[in-house]
Amino acid sequence: MFREMRRQKQAISDAECIELLESETRGVLSMLGDDGYPYGVPINHYYDTESGKLYFHGGKIGHRVDAVRACDKVSYTVFDKGFRKDGDWALNVKSVIIFGRISIVENYQYAIDICRKLCYKFTDDEDYIADEIEKFAKCTLVMELEIEHMTGKLVNEK
Repeated sequence: MFREMRRQKQAISDAECIELLESETRGVLSMLGDDGYPYGVPINHYYDTESGKLYFHGGKIGHRVDAVRACDKVSYTVFDKGFRKDGDWALNVKSVIIFGRISIVENYQYAIDICRKLCYKFTDDEDYIADEIEKFAKCTLVMELEIEHMTGKLVNEK
C-alpha cells in the first residue's frame, strides 16, 4: 500500500527515526485541505515511546481541525538541523516521513497529560507548565497520530 523508499542507501533505521522524533520539537503535518488542496502546517509534536504514537496540540477550531474531521489520513515530516563534515560545504540532513491516521483525543485528563509531556520538550519549569495548562487546557485540542508507515533517510546535499 505504501511506496518503498527509492534510494535505499540513504535509509536510516526505525530506531534512528524514533530518535529523531524524540529529539526534534517540530515538523509539518500535511492533510487534505479545502477544495482538495493539500494543507501543511508546522506544528509541535510529542512522540510517546510506550504507544508508538505521535501527539499534537492546538486550538479547537480552524483549518487543521476541519481537515482532520473530513479525512483522517495524514502525513507528518520531521527533519533535523543537519551537520557538515569537516572541510565540506554540504549539509547532511536526517528526515522522517510518517503516514497514518489521526484522531481527536476525547479523554480530557489524557489530553492534559499529553500537553504536559509536550511542554517538557521545551522547558522543565514546573510553575510555567502548570500555569499554561491552567490557562489554556479548556481551549486546547489534542490529536493522536497512529503510525501506519514510517521511513527515514540521511541525505547529503552535495
